[in-house]
Amino acid sequence: MKFNTKAIHGGQENIDPAYKSVMAPIYQTTTYSQTSPGNHNGYEYSRSGNPTRSALEKSLASIENGKHGIAFGSGLAAIDAIIKTLKPGDEVISTNDVYGGTYRLFNKIYKDFGIRFHFIGMQSVEKIESCINERTKLIWTETPTNPMMNIIDIEAISTVSKKHGILLAVDNTFATAYLQQPLDLGADIVMQSATKYLGGHSDVVLGSLVVNDDDIAKQLYFIQNASGAIPGPMDCFLILRGIKTLHLRMQRHSENGRAVAEFLKDHPKVENVYWPGLESHPNHEIAKRQMKDFGGMISFSIKGNSTKDAVKFLENLKVFTLAESLGGVESLAGHPASMTHASIPKEEREKIGIVDSLIRLSVGIEDKEDLLEDLKQALD
Repeated sequence: MKFNTKAIHGGQENIDPAYKSVMAPIYQTTTYSQTSPGNHNGYEYSRSGNPTRSALEKSLASIENGKHGIAFGSGLAAIDAIIKTLKPGDEVISTNDVYGGTYRLFNKIYKDFGIRFHFIGMQSVEKIESCINERTKLIWTETPTNPMMNIIDIEAISTVSKKHGILLAVDNTFATAYLQQPLDLGADIVMQSATKYLGGHSDVVLGSLVVNDDDIAKQLYFIQNASGAIPGPMDCFLILRGIKTLHLRMQRHSENGRAVAEFLKDHPKVENVYWPGLESHPNHEIAKRQMKDFGGMISFSIKGNSTKDAVKFLENLKVFTLAESLGGVESLAGHPASMTHASIPKEEREKIGIVDSLIRLSVGIEDKEDLLEDLKQALD
């Protein structure tokens, strides 16, 4: 099946053997009847497994071209499960332009458990390789990155990771499986905050991992059950429903994203625009090679680098909503320095370009003319 068909049907064969419902039923139950101790129909307790969650996990694996899907209560819970595969003394190489919640998890929690993290720019594979030693167990990357929209060459980094026997995990939240297939490019683990584009309607929190390797999957399923950071059946149902329109929404997000990026780059009050679809983007050619389109996430800075001007702009938006998160059908705007990336120290933020005047947009699927008019009046 091609992607659009997989989004609707992938992994969904025989999802309801009882009544043949078209959508996966919501199995709102904690436990399951057994005819004899240990003799059941595949489910015994809903932390360990739930039919609605199983349907979602099969769908997640299908759209990512993977073998095993594992669902968690949030994107950070999914990342947490990956780090729990490590031991004290292990080291991780992470992109320095990383989601603030990921940075907080790595630097404020797992650093105290004896795991060392190296935050570096990943534009050069030579720089990545220079940080590798016998204790390096994982390379963690995002592409496009949050919020600077840097593009990282997954295929090139996978060559390095395989050469040294290191796992490569890719946060695919901004691109989604519709625009980018990290497993096909050599990644070992692909993570998504399904809260964002997979759900698509700003009404559910959930995280996902997809892998091909049976041993990695077995380890992650064990952690999922042992740690218990699972999503409920209603949450799984909502993500399943969202995936069925993912391809349609991502097309419109990308179309509107292009219109907004082109508008902003020519506006006299805008300093820089960060969107991988612009030819001026440093890694535009890599983005063209590994992405189907360029999505609806855009960051830009207002001239003067003034927090006051950024806040005034955000307060005057009418169609865009000032809010955390991203990936919903509605357009959102945020101020990374004080919102999504406030957990990163100011000097570290500014090193990677998160200045006080930086605005991050999640461009929705409204009429683009209304979005452009809203940006124009707020900038004016």
